[in-house]
Amino acid sequence: MLELTSGQHTVSFGGFKTFLVFLQMTFQVSNNVTLLFDFWDVHGPAGMVLSVFVVLLLTVFYEVLKVWRVWLGNGSKLSQPATRYTAPPSCQTDSSSVLDSSPSESSLTPIEPQPPTTSTRKSWLLHVVQTLLHIVQVTLGYMLMLCVMSYNTWIFLGVIIGSVLGYFVSFPLLGQTV
Repeated sequence: MLELTSGQHTVSFGGFKTFLVFLQMTFQVSNNVTLLFDFWDVHGPAGMVLSVFVVLLLTVFYEVLKVWRVWLGNGSKLSQPATRYTAPPSCQTDSSSVLDSSPSESSLTPIEPQPPTTSTRKSWLLHVVQTLLHIVQVTLGYMLMLCVMSYNTWIFLGVIIGSVLGYFVSFPLLGQTV
């Protein structure tokens, strides 16, 4: 049995009653907001300015982290995949046949697996670092999304301005190599 009462904001399913909480789903200009956690409860203009500044800095860090991950992945020689096949020979010897030394045949000859080298270990370490940075980036991105979902105009503007500043500051990193 479903029972809805709008005055009390309760929903009854069978014998269980659930109280509904209606959240505002439009942007508001206010100095009162709770962000992410119960202890981050903002009351007043000074708290709002400080909260917008903290959210702005978190967003700048998010953008710098995003560009830094791209820079690490593209700029590092360790991120380039190593080929498993031999290069074609540059010249023929008299004892080999034309078919054996043709580029199509010799380029498909697999190289025997080598024991892990320093390059392989560094590549694995780069992958671990990239994974950890990805975890931080995704976590921070979801936290910023939840800040925006507070539907406070000031917090929203802090995220937007922080994103612009972070990208502007970190964009020159993309042109540099490791």
